[in-house]
Amino acid sequence: MKYSGSCHCGAVRFEVEGNFQEGMTCNCSMCGRKGTVLTFAPETSFTLLSGADKLTDYQFGKKNIHHTFCKICGVTGFATGKAPNGDVMKAINLRCLENFPLESVKMNHVNGKDF
Repeated sequence: MKYSGSCHCGAVRFEVEGNFQEGMTCNCSMCGRKGTVLTFAPETSFTLLSGADKLTDYQFGKKNIHHTFCKICGVTGFATGKAPNGDVMKAINLRCLENFPLESVKMNHVNGKDF
């Protein structure tokens, strides 16, 4: 299934294709503050439609993940990193997908504080 997503102000818009049945919440210093619900998709399933010039990047810790967010409204729709096998992946914030039934996904809670 293909979903449309955006930041709050709409400057950053994207599409992602996948059958998202699970979401991940994390208590690390970043996710715990942002309240994201993440799922993962290969970069090949993701298309940035608009707003590349409105994105800014933040990295912390091991600097393995590019935490991008809109310069205007501050919302994080997605992040970019690598899977253990080296493939580039997108961490999609399910809360930013239009008409996504968040209550229908299984939630997995990760103790990111201990990484």
